[in-house]
Amino acid sequence: MNKIRIGIVGVGNCASSLIQGLQYYKEENAEQQFGLMHWSIGGYHPFDIEVVTAFDIDERKVGKEITEAIFAHPNCTFTFCKSLKPTNVYVQMGSKLDGISEHMGDFDPQQSFVVSSQRCSTKNEVIDMLRDNHVEILLNYLPVGSELASYFYAECALGAGCAFINNIPVFIASDPKWVKRFKMAGLPLIGDDIKSQIGATIVHRTLVDLFNKRGVKLERTYQLNTGGNTDFLNMLNRDRLKSKKKSKTEAIQAVTANRLPDEDIHIGPSDYVPWQNDNKVCFIRMEGKMFGDIPLNLELRLSVEDSPNSAGSVIDAIRCAKLALNRGQSGVIEAPSIYLFKHPPIQYTDNEAYLMMEAFIKGD
Repeated sequence: MNKIRIGIVGVGNCASSLIQGLQYYKEENAEQQFGLMHWSIGGYHPFDIEVVTAFDIDERKVGKEITEAIFAHPNCTFTFCKSLKPTNVYVQMGSKLDGISEHMGDFDPQQSFVVSSQRCSTKNEVIDMLRDNHVEILLNYLPVGSELASYFYAECALGAGCAFINNIPVFIASDPKWVKRFKMAGLPLIGDDIKSQIGATIVHRTLVDLFNKRGVKLERTYQLNTGGNTDFLNMLNRDRLKSKKKSKTEAIQAVTANRLPDEDIHIGPSDYVPWQNDNKVCFIRMEGKMFGDIPLNLELRLSVEDSPNSAGSVIDAIRCAKLALNRGQSGVIEAPSIYLFKHPPIQYTDNEAYLMMEAFIKGD
């Protein structure tokens, strides 16, 4: 089958895990098939995905071959593929806009960005690069809060005729205006805010659903997250957290039996701990009432490598976007958006979302 040609916006930890994973799963070896939700989607395997262009604004990445750039500072995720083969794809200078919070300059460059002195690419230049490289699907991996920059690259995808996968909590696939534009352009749109394989959101949703099914009334809950990667450093600017908190909170509220009052639910990133690097630690607490109105409290601690935890979900999203292209589907592609993302256009339970995803893959 033909390769799935993708472009990447933001060569950070998530892009590093994705690119490592594409080579790690390059052979049809049954022993390596664990770690993926689907080994094959529509006949496409992980090794059928090919990165053909990438954009960043950090001087340590711009101009570098991508298999070298993904290990440049401030990237700090786990290296699990030791023998990456060069791809002859070089990172291009992107557009800055609001892709970096001003407070990032107060930190050690090894933990933060070093903006390249090169001139930022214009929209027409990015569109030309996408067209010249025959990009089919463009992935948004910008930092949280990069609203204007995300809109810029969504415009570029429309201009170049690419499907768009929005992995961050800027609302595009869940915004009717953008959905209409991709629909009119005949292009697939998937998002928003990627949901990890076994991450804080999916675990929290599962526990809330368990309370519902076992007759326990949920009264209060929180989810606190700490990490040491650039994403957590970026989110120290609370002004950039509005869409992230909304995305994560609505993902939990969507599966509660009765919507919790705002004062009884707190979901969101809590602090930046530099030595944690790409390790994310999540603390969940749930308080409720069981039989006889007796109190029940549940506390859970989850520790995961943040970026590899999302890469498998993105590999599925890419292949679903390719299926949508092959089938001539356009606008928001609901099933993968609902199953793989925290803030899709409409929320379903995880079991319903799973069944919808499997039906989509089969072509039902």
